Amino acid sequence: MLKSVEDINTTKKRLKIEIPSEVIEREIASSVEKLRQRVKIPGFRPGKAPVNLLEKRFGKEIESEVLEKIIPEYYTMALREADLRPIDFPVLDEEVDFQRKSPLNLSFTIEVLPKIENLNYENIAVKDIPVTVEESDIEETIKKLQDKKAVFEVAEKEIEIDDLVIFDYIDSELISGEKIPSIKEIVTSMGNEIFPPDLMEKVIGKKKGDIIEFQHSFDKMHNVKEIAGKTLNIKVAIKEVKKKTLPEINDDFAKDIGYENLEELREKLKENIYRIKKNYAEKIQKAQIVNKLIEQHKFDIPESMLKKEIDTLLFEANNIKKDTIEENKGTDSEIVDSIKDTESEEDKKKDAEELQSKIHEKASKNVQAAIILQIIGQKEGITVNDEELEERISAIATKLSATPETIKKLYMYREGSLESLRNSILEEKVLDLILSKAKIEKEENA
Repeated sequence: MLKSVEDINTTKKRLKIEIPSEVIEREIASSVEKLRQRVKIPGFRPGKAPVNLLEKRFGKEIESEVLEKIIPEYYTMALREADLRPIDFPVLDEEVDFQRKSPLNLSFTIEVLPKIENLNYENIAVKDIPVTVEESDIEETIKKLQDKKAVFEVAEKEIEIDDLVIFDYIDSELISGEKIPSIKEIVTSMGNEIFPPDLMEKVIGKKKGDIIEFQHSFDKMHNVKEIAGKTLNIKVAIKEVKKKTLPEINDDFAKDIGYENLEELREKLKENIYRIKKNYAEKIQKAQIVNKLIEQHKFDIPESMLKKEIDTLLFEANNIKKDTIEENKGTDSEIVDSIKDTESEEDKKKDAEELQSKIHEKASKNVQAAIILQIIGQKEGITVNDEELEERISAIATKLSATPETIKKLYMYREGSLESLRNSILEEKVLDLILSKAKIEKEENA
């Protein structure tokens, strides 16, 4: 039963409970009787061994089993009685001091969400973001679809923009003189954003068999690790040139993609583009809401939530490259920019401190937002059921071309449970509610 609740601070409480001795003794007696029915003791028929003999031989094991069962039960009852919802596992303040035929007194430290005074989330002002689909949006999307259906054929010709070129780095060395191993059959499209402009200038107009020499400094995030972050004197051999041929945009093109005709394709693209733009506009408005909620409500952050969020951001920052940043939830580009392949120990220390500072700031903001949204969710009775959770897991799996089971394992590995994903869905539902009640401010000159 609950004895007392002590406030350690605004997010920590000490919960003291007492389990009556008669309850413990009753559980022990029940366990001993169950053991007597199944255990075989030499000299005694099944079920006839003396209780004192069983307790003497198996007493400690029985007591441990009883305590493992009864302590969580009374802890849960005490939480219910105190109307508390811990956000993490409890910490037992001291070792269990169990004495037979005496009440068991326990003290737990738990973390809870802080109380937020005067929580206001209705009629929050957000900027109106008109959503329209221009003809140019549809044309640009069709062009991208057309580009995906392009065919490349070997051609004996001078290289032009959009050609596919296969070449070898046949002789490369650092400015310091260190040789870099040859890299064979690099395939790239002329006009590709990741292709160095100074190299492209030298390649355009060349043909199969030509050799080009030049100097270039490669980005540290270059996808070929042998040359990433290095300045090289390079000799390149053009191995093969392929000309790009685009399909004609007509009804056959639309059918090849899966639509009846070009008109239906354009209509579906218009709907998809509108939905994407609308989602993006709402994302911006929700970010405005979150920022205003954080500005208007000040409170302490539970240590465990902050630590978990910092760990999550560190994990992401150390494992995600710049070129995949937009595809990964929760990672801030500023954080990734802070991870540099520096040369001196002093620079490394400075970068580490910069990264830690940005991560702490980002984590604090994320946790503040999560707390506010969770409290609003509780107030509004918003929940996430198992079906919604499974739907989200399936959606993530489809997007990443993985199985739902793989996604579950990933969350279990990183988070220890699926609760972070459930909380994420809850936060989205809460933000949808707040946005539906928001005051949309139109531009004066609109």
